[in-house]
Amino acid sequence: MTAMQSDESTAGQTADALPQTADAPPPGRGGEDATSAQEPKHETLRAELLTLIEGLTPHEALPSERELMQHHNVSRMTVRRAMERLVQEGHVYRVQGSGTFVAEPSTISKSLRLTSFSEDIRGRRMAPGSRLLLLERTQADLACARDLFVAPGTPVVHLERLRLADDEPMCLENVWLPEHLVPGLADSGEPHSLYDWLDRAGAAPDRADQTIRATVVDSRQAELLGVPPHFPALHVERVTRDVRGRAVERAVSLYRADRYDYRLTIHREPRP
Repeated sequence: MTAMQSDESTAGQTADALPQTADAPPPGRGGEDATSAQEPKHETLRAELLTLIEGLTPHEALPSERELMQHHNVSRMTVRRAMERLVQEGHVYRVQGSGTFVAEPSTISKSLRLTSFSEDIRGRRMAPGSRLLLLERTQADLACARDLFVAPGTPVVHLERLRLADDEPMCLENVWLPEHLVPGLADSGEPHSLYDWLDRAGAAPDRADQTIRATVVDSRQAELLGVPPHFPALHVERVTRDVRGRAVERAVSLYRADRYDYRLTIHREPRP
């Protein structure tokens, strides 16, 4: 199936496989459909489309807007909001005049939402994994103290992990956490989720300041990531804060530039 076929014609057979939304209320007048007690209509539709996408191959067409509206008895706005989420998350892509298609899962696209590495990878229908390289108690150096707003020498826990997607190296990650927030972490072996540890400490991540720059890997980093020396990479520094504005995590990560990208939505301010 090629991208030059229209979304109305290429998607017809795929639409037959879509489950009908049970007892769906009629669309609202020109706006979002009524929401259930659990979640908005567009989120329900998004979840059902993710199930459909799992059974399709990359670059296969999705049903057209009209077909989705008819199958699910929802408004055009609901369909567009669900599709926009899928595009932002990297599950699908659009071709003007041709339709919407299943995206290749090989590149991990990071949105502006604060998510963990594992959440990003699962969102791309891949299996996250990690290899613990270092877990230690140490003292905050000047850079760590600055980012975590603690005095130099304050006890912190430092982890270095090689992050994997479908068992393939994707990212080399170094994280520092104030030890008083995660007592016992240094003796736990490899933690399943750092965010779960912070949640239990009453310091759930809420927002982050992040800096991204281009770089190349050195020989050690290249060996760990399975790429040649001087291979292009993304150097990402992040300071994560909880709802009270406390710095709870400092992270410095190195992502393979061939397998990871960042997507931003920017808006033009109206002219005065």
